[in-house]
Amino acid sequence: MAEERARARRAGILMAISSLPSPYGIGTLGAAARDFADFLAAAGQSVWQILPLGHTGFGNSPYQAFSAWAGNPYFIDLDALAADGLLERDEYAALDWGADAARVDYGRLWELRLPILRLACSRLLRRGESDYAAFCAENAAWLDDYALFMALKYENNGAPWQEWPEDIRLRRAPALDAARARLAESAEIWRAVQYLFFRQWRALKDYAASVGVDIMGDMPIYVAPDSADVWAGRELFRLDAEGRPTEVAGCPPDAFSAEGQLWGSPLFDWERMERDGFDWWLRRLGFSLNMFDAVRIDHFRGFESFYAIPAGDATARFGRWLQGPGARLFRRVREVLGDRDIVAEDLGILTDAVRRLRRDCGYPGMKVLQFAFDAPENDNPYLPHNCTADSVAYVGTHDNPTIRGWLDTMSEPTRRYAADYMRLDPAEGEIWGVLRTLWLCPSALAVATAQDILELGAETRMNLPSTVSETNWSWRALPDAFTPKLSARLRHEMEVYHRLGESVK
Repeated sequence: MAEERARARRAGILMAISSLPSPYGIGTLGAAARDFADFLAAAGQSVWQILPLGHTGFGNSPYQAFSAWAGNPYFIDLDALAADGLLERDEYAALDWGADAARVDYGRLWELRLPILRLACSRLLRRGESDYAAFCAENAAWLDDYALFMALKYENNGAPWQEWPEDIRLRRAPALDAARARLAESAEIWRAVQYLFFRQWRALKDYAASVGVDIMGDMPIYVAPDSADVWAGRELFRLDAEGRPTEVAGCPPDAFSAEGQLWGSPLFDWERMERDGFDWWLRRLGFSLNMFDAVRIDHFRGFESFYAIPAGDATARFGRWLQGPGARLFRRVREVLGDRDIVAEDLGILTDAVRRLRRDCGYPGMKVLQFAFDAPENDNPYLPHNCTADSVAYVGTHDNPTIRGWLDTMSEPTRRYAADYMRLDPAEGEIWGVLRTLWLCPSALAVATAQDILELGAETRMNLPSTVSETNWSWRALPDAFTPKLSARLRHEMEVYHRLGESVK
């Protein structure tokens, strides 16, 4: 399967689940998601790339989730729960989900969504489901810790686990036993929430497959400090005796950020992980590959060497590079999981060793056209004519401005060169001129963002790295944005640039 796809010219759209239209505050796994899959199929797009599906915490970043495994409860579709007899429509439809249909109001979701899900889950547990026990048993390795973690988090008014009482923070056996007994009902609700999420996810995944659309998932390299993974698996991370990191993850100043990116995630203890054959990573990656048709691994260069920033620093300027597991990890991945559809996010500061690791793994890398024109030397790897077939091409990712925002902030020399190279015609529309440049490049897969095919401006940017704001991760498409006229226009371009999945000899 992976080899067949690598020989085909295909196209896709990057669209977060959270950004789908919805009357209930955020995009979900319900009817609008199926409608979007239909739109992609009609538009000649064979790949739907999404952002991580994790249960988000502070800052709402899908790259900082409460669990590396659990799905985001906000994505559970309420209308589908009503159709299944778990909710009454008047229990949720009349609530004030926010006045701005183009933005997610995460504060309002925190107040409104979870009580409704508890109600639905209480009914589910009373009713009983034939496969619920099997789901819990199959996922017990992560689900039990996650469920107890979330129950404890609510008991502690949302505080991060590092601020919980010492006995439970340090997971002393008597305290854990008491918490499991005291919070049994709450933890069961959280298991049921995950059951509902994955039941709806499987239905959406099957539907997308039925219309010929593959879903590319996104797996963050790191996990959040305030997560069940760190609380329950401290031995896998570089932490002090109190469970706090002495150094944290990020990356140095680069094209995304002049101050670098300070993610704050704990670093892996790679030596410890290697002693058991990278079991945690094999389970995590295998889980993701079973969820999606392909997986983009974020910050792939961190496996070759990773950037360690002193805990407490205000910026990422003063970190140090340490050696990662490199090919040893991915040899185990191939031995255990086989050859799978994996995309390596190989952006940022690259070295020959990072490039060699990606090539040795055989994973396609990423080419971002927004990096191509500031340094227009012929060897710039992001210039479209330098893109290779074993790559996925983008104009920009979720961390970049929209095409409109990019064009509006270019220096004059860069804009002149970009306009000449891409033959941009203001009369015809510069955004589609940029998109055509994306589609004609040699990369086997070309992915445009939903904002760009809708010709939206800088205000719809998904994320500004190293910032926490109400606008990050909050953009939503308006109802009826993805029209038959737009799908027909896209399909015509796919025919012109041979991106309907035709095999390349």
